[in-house]
Amino acid sequence: MITDLDKLTPKETVKELDKYIIGQDKAKKAVAIALRNRMRRRLLPQALMEEVTPKNIIMIGPTGVGKTEIARRLSKLCGAPFLKVEATKFTEVGYVGRDVESMIRDLMSIGLTMVKKELSEEVKEEAEKRTEEVILDLLLPGIKKKTSSTAKAAPASPGQLVLPVVSEPVETIEAEDPGKSTTREKFRKMLREGTLDDKIVEVDISSPGMPAIEIFSGTNFEEMDLNLSNLGSIFGGKKRKKKVTVKRAKEIVLTDEKSKLVDTDKASDIAKERVEQMGIVFIDEIDKVASKEGRSGADVSREGVQRDILPIIEGSKVNTKYGIVDTSHILFIAAGAFHISKPSDLIPELQGRFPIRVELDDLDSNDFHRILTQTENSLTIQYTELLKTEGVHINFTDEATVRISEIAAEVNSNTENIGARRLHTIMELLLEDVSFNAPDLKGQEIPITPEYVDDKLVNIVKNHDLSRYIL
Repeated sequence: MITDLDKLTPKETVKELDKYIIGQDKAKKAVAIALRNRMRRRLLPQALMEEVTPKNIIMIGPTGVGKTEIARRLSKLCGAPFLKVEATKFTEVGYVGRDVESMIRDLMSIGLTMVKKELSEEVKEEAEKRTEEVILDLLLPGIKKKTSSTAKAAPASPGQLVLPVVSEPVETIEAEDPGKSTTREKFRKMLREGTLDDKIVEVDISSPGMPAIEIFSGTNFEEMDLNLSNLGSIFGGKKRKKKVTVKRAKEIVLTDEKSKLVDTDKASDIAKERVEQMGIVFIDEIDKVASKEGRSGADVSREGVQRDILPIIEGSKVNTKYGIVDTSHILFIAAGAFHISKPSDLIPELQGRFPIRVELDDLDSNDFHRILTQTENSLTIQYTELLKTEGVHINFTDEATVRISEIAAEVNSNTENIGARRLHTIMELLLEDVSFNAPDLKGQEIPITPEYVDDKLVNIVKNHDLSRYIL
């Protein structure tokens, strides 16, 4: 995957998305342009750069046509901090849901994790050297550094009070036995060759536990007058001994050494800058918080969610534990089916913050066939490889994938239209017997033909009442 936005042209973005998502060219094009504009903005003069705001996008289309998949693939494709949230998580604070500002805090945490990972790669070589020495110390416990402190008294004149002056601790290293040095180098060679990987050593690891702390709705750690770093071991800061193999110990110690070498303050500054200038938030199910005029009850809460989200999208400053984050230049992409409501049911202020609207198309049997045969790591490939692990070889004929696609389209037209997600249900039912009996079918080759598909599915498809519950 490409992670350098400077090299990610709009055509390259669409090309990458085409590997996983069939059709929806308008949505792909809009997302590709929005991504490219993030890079273009960085090249503008500072005064003009501040004036250029993101052109947020609303994706409109039924479930299962690729809205969420575009967002998911986009997050893997671009190196920018990316967060996907559901609008239904956010209701008026104190009623049911979370504080809307938590999405920015989550985005900041994601950005920091990304930056730390990048910085840890820069110090990997030094961390590996340190790790090697730590593992050798565990394998060959022996000569340790010793510290000694000496007290010296300065000469004093008669009648003057004399206070001892304690010097700084002086490190003294005992002379190492040449034989021991040779042994250490032998162990170093064996460690690098991997011959010691199965040997058991005892390492210190941090306890992962976190205490259960209840926070009232609308309150967060950033607003609590607590210095969490001073709460000590109640947050799992204690070290404990654990016996592991040398191979596992190297992983544990390497991670620990990397974290020691990475400058947390520097990482926070870089992450904050990246989130503010390149951050992307995907808000799914935005239609679920749309409200109709003149209605009350649940619609009151829905409108409250919209009004809570509005300041974040318009541009506000959010307090996080890593500093204050300005949301003015974060790109927001919203998506919704809009079956019952429509985009115009959103409050006008929120509509105005999403100037780009893209409608996604329904999927037909031809689209389903392309999904099964042309996408990278398609469902047919997944099931083939899964069963191959048990020695069972299944082979989908082209006619069979056509028949599966036709059945998926037919069921969608007769029951609820859930788009490409219908393929998951049909494929699972189609291969249920083979999956169940796979251990007993080892070495066999099973062709998946149209006749096989009809035998397993046609009766259920014809019985609409049955297919409503099963498919």
